[in-house]
Amino acid sequence: MNNKEEVKITWRGWSGHSICAYRCLFRLNTLLEYKNIKIVVSTIGLKMDASYPNKISFEEIGCGRHFETMAFHAEKKGKFWDADILREVDFDSKQSYKDTDNELEANEGHYKVIEEIKEKLLKNQI
Repeated sequence: MNNKEEVKITWRGWSGHSICAYRCLFRLNTLLEYKNIKIVVSTIGLKMDASYPNKISFEEIGCGRHFETMAFHAEKKGKFWDADILREVDFDSKQSYKDTDNELEANEGHYKVIEEIKEKLLKNQI
């Protein structure tokens, strides 16, 4: 068996982090499982500006960014393994994107973070 096949990847349809994620139009959440380690990679963006409810307007997620990717160890929450936001996982790939028209870059960046973390898992660096 190829080592890369040992990392199970599950794509999920909800946000993986941020209390304001419900206001984000862009949400990616991926669970990586290797041996007994579970990591959630989460990307959110295009946060709707609550002060303009009748207009499409976006506000920053954090200082100078409209998209962000983060990774966390997972913990069992009900029937799902979700992000334990107190146990962040570091990575070297790009973490944030400034402009509201960077959804393609944020999407590609999410995949790059998955690949980086997958390699770290296979090398027992996490």
